[in-house]
Amino acid sequence: MATFATSDQLLVIIDPGARQADGESVRIAKDVLSAGAAAKLCLPEGPEEFARALGRRGSRRPVVVGDGRALARAVTLLHRQRELSGCALSVVPVGDTALAESLGVPKGTVAAARAVLDGVERRLDLLVDDSDGVVLGALGIPPAPVRAAAAEPLPLASGRPWYRSLVRTLAPRPTRLSAVPSPCAARVRVEVDGETVVDLDQPVEAVSVAPGTHGAASVEVRPLSVGAAATPLLASGRTVTVTGADFRYRADATVSGPVRRRTWRVAEGAWGLVLPADR
Repeated sequence: MATFATSDQLLVIIDPGARQADGESVRIAKDVLSAGAAAKLCLPEGPEEFARALGRRGSRRPVVVGDGRALARAVTLLHRQRELSGCALSVVPVGDTALAESLGVPKGTVAAARAVLDGVERRLDLLVDDSDGVVLGALGIPPAPVRAAAAEPLPLASGRPWYRSLVRTLAPRPTRLSAVPSPCAARVRVEVDGETVVDLDQPVEAVSVAPGTHGAASVEVRPLSVGAAATPLLASGRTVTVTGADFRYRADATVSGPVRRRTWRVAEGAWGLVLPADR
């Protein structure tokens, strides 16, 4: 577990979505971080510049100012560059804060920024799928019902499209998901470490998978029931395979698919997130 001094050099990558969603919170984050450390600010205009900035971080410690999608993007890039194990990430959530808070990042821009300066690195498990995608928090099958309007592309000053929530002024902000309809039931086979938890002949309301502790994923399957609620089926293991007919799934804040088969494995302690010392 590494500790950090406020004299550390930081690379503060401010996601375009954060700048459009809540400019005041971005300003506060910049002020706190710049006052407490040698911070280099980077304002990418899109995913390519975001990736380029992260790749050129040098010895600076990267700090993502943005929502759960921005954090997941940073982890994915570092994972695919095989640099994740040696890089401690920090995040100041702006926009949708649900993912960051579920990982232990404190609420509030000032508290989150102070944790960047004074926190410690915690090693966290990661789910990695067979297409090299990653899951930080949890995945769900089928995707949860969409509670927010779909985002629409808006041009930045450079003319490149980015995205802004149509409901950013509402409080509290709902989780932003792609506009994918969620069926009432799914027929999937779920296997954990090669053992079948539920098969195709049993429709299910939902399947959830999340990184647990010590290299094991937590799996919950809720069978479809009529009348009284059915007892959830619980399992844990290092690999989870789901097979079915063109199913979609939500990984963190992104809906993916359709696919017919996907396997996730647990990468134990695969990434580091700077969190308050008392967490």
